[in-house]
Amino acid sequence: MPRQTVTRAPSVTDGQAAPGFAVPRATRPRSVPPGQPLNDPRLYFNRELSWIDFNWRVLAQAFDAHVPLLERVRFLAITYTNLDEFFRKRYGGLKRQEAAGVRQRSPDGRTPSEQLQLIREAIRPMYDAMYQLWREVLRPALAREAGVYLLDYTDLSAKQRVQLSQYFREKVFPVLTPLAVTPGQPFPLIANLSLSMAVLLRHPQQDTEYFAHVKIPTDRGRWVPLDAPLHFVPLEEVVRHHLHELFRGMEVLGAWTFRITRNADVLRAEEEAEDLIAMITEELRQRRFAPVVRMELEKDMPPTVRHRLMAELELSEADLYEANGPLNLGDCAALAELDLPNFKYKPWEPVVPMLLLQETEGRERRMLFDLLRQRDVLVHHPYESFTATVQRFLEEAASDPHVLAIKQTLYRTSSDSPIMKALMRAAEQGKQVAVLVEVKARFDEENNLEWGQQLERAGVHVTYGVTGLKTHAKVSLVVREEPDGLRTYSHIGTGNYNPETARLYADLGFLTSQPAIGHDLVNLFHFLTGYAPEQHYQKLLVAPRNLRPALVQLIRDEVHYQEQQGNGRIIAKMNGLDDLDLIQELYRASQAGVPIDLIVRGPCRLRPGLKGYSETIRVRSIVGRFLEHSRIYYFHHGGTPRFYIGSADWMRRNLDDRVEVLVPIENPALQQQLLRILQWALEDAYTAWELQADGHYLRRSPPPGTQPLGFQERLMQWVCPHLLERAKPPLE
Repeated sequence: MPRQTVTRAPSVTDGQAAPGFAVPRATRPRSVPPGQPLNDPRLYFNRELSWIDFNWRVLAQAFDAHVPLLERVRFLAITYTNLDEFFRKRYGGLKRQEAAGVRQRSPDGRTPSEQLQLIREAIRPMYDAMYQLWREVLRPALAREAGVYLLDYTDLSAKQRVQLSQYFREKVFPVLTPLAVTPGQPFPLIANLSLSMAVLLRHPQQDTEYFAHVKIPTDRGRWVPLDAPLHFVPLEEVVRHHLHELFRGMEVLGAWTFRITRNADVLRAEEEAEDLIAMITEELRQRRFAPVVRMELEKDMPPTVRHRLMAELELSEADLYEANGPLNLGDCAALAELDLPNFKYKPWEPVVPMLLLQETEGRERRMLFDLLRQRDVLVHHPYESFTATVQRFLEEAASDPHVLAIKQTLYRTSSDSPIMKALMRAAEQGKQVAVLVEVKARFDEENNLEWGQQLERAGVHVTYGVTGLKTHAKVSLVVREEPDGLRTYSHIGTGNYNPETARLYADLGFLTSQPAIGHDLVNLFHFLTGYAPEQHYQKLLVAPRNLRPALVQLIRDEVHYQEQQGNGRIIAKMNGLDDLDLIQELYRASQAGVPIDLIVRGPCRLRPGLKGYSETIRVRSIVGRFLEHSRIYYFHHGGTPRFYIGSADWMRRNLDDRVEVLVPIENPALQQQLLRILQWALEDAYTAWELQADGHYLRRSPPPGTQPLGFQERLMQWVCPHLLERAKPPLE
């Protein structure tokens, strides 16, 4: 495929991100002379810039005319909220380093200040492209095609203005709290990511000007419905045109919206903390007062108001982002939820795995434990039902009188989690239930603290993380008393125990009664809940204990097989790749001739296709309807393949700073399922992007005359036989 060079943001007339399209490139790689050591900074992409490139691929979905209209709006909203999180975590962390005078360079050889400058240069075209897409394509298309009208106040009829005045007085006015800034009233604390309005006032008798702040109460919705179906007005426009009712006796000279982002990268000293819960609670409080790292503002905000805000918030021009449209396009996600099925993806209902259907057919439904005693089960969400597999596993464990104990890790879950309720029921029935609740899961701290307290009140033994580590592993263990003694049943997955995201994220789960895996999980939970750091594992690869050395050895084994037999092979699917040690091992394997395919959804430091370093390495990224979240690792191993799935990406934090688990999949039939997933991902010629050595991602093109079918659509058809044009061959 010929390489393309794109150095600007895509125009809304650029073919709408069709196959063959190249998104703008944030990464700034440098040429690498031959013979350099593998720690040469020029051999690596910058992680932050690589993440921005990933967000461009998400935005490309919103540009794609082949994607249903409301789904394009949703992808625009996702791109925007992704940027919010990036500024809070990654950008905020670099700002803190810069303020502290840190001069340490990143693996690609750049200081924090240099990275911040490159990030700003890369994000501004993305920011402008999002608003251009909204103004010139999506908003007009919503009106023209779907009959969804987002009106300005000037577009309203007299009747509609009367309606909005009544709405304002009844629904909005009582909630608003205008805050004047005077010598006796300092500049208010503005909430992170809230929509605010800067108001300029004049006292008509004294002829003096005043500044005031009004927070727009969007918590009950941003888009105010009108009397006509699917006609809306932004809430800030309703407030703006009724400010005279807030500031009676004053002349409103003008009002402009703005939005701030605060740094969420707060330093922790948990090894010194006497109370982890108190430390996390204090961290959440600190975030409310954390420094502001970005301000978004209306394009026509006058310089006097802009400079006033900059001075009060201690910002420079480099921290400002002008929006030519409504601030916070993330709120467009609500529009994507409108009941307009013709403008969305066709509904997808996860199927019950055929194995479970066959197991219950023609007889009274048996418990899942009966099946797991006979064989292992591999499930693939959201193609296969989370409710009928993982949730069923834990709910049956909670109600089964033969179950003595249930142990589980909790990283993120839904607000109304049926799994948490099942665990509480189990504890109330007298079962031993232990849950590790990770209170350091970023932006889920409050939710997890609340779940931990509810679990404790129900009698669950709750542990709040391991000092110095995040517990990111997705594991459950059930101990059951059976006629031949105690038996363990295990679940190890790639995704969280969250039935809501299980319908949106592509993840794998492995259910088994293998004694060795149960034994390993018993040891793992002893480490997580007690003082037992020197654990040994028979089958599981556990970070930070044995995962890194095991992966290094597996890569080196492929070098050996390539040199001895010429059949080395590695395929790895993950969310991100930034670990320098593993990348260098992959470079050495490539130099030895090992064919390596990497399917990396998000940021990737590795540079593929570099002559003399990575010529046999290909990197692809798949961005589609579902978030690709599964981790699958395949090593050919001389013809006796090694497969692993689990929670760990090949990122330094996963290997060194987190508790992660990979489980080997040894059943040949299940290995074939995993190999099929990997092969179809590599064959995707429609939704896959291929990374070039210079940092560009090119969207692959299907062969001429073929009907394009993306990786995810192919999997959807596979699990639904009635969607197939041909008979589905057996899995075994």
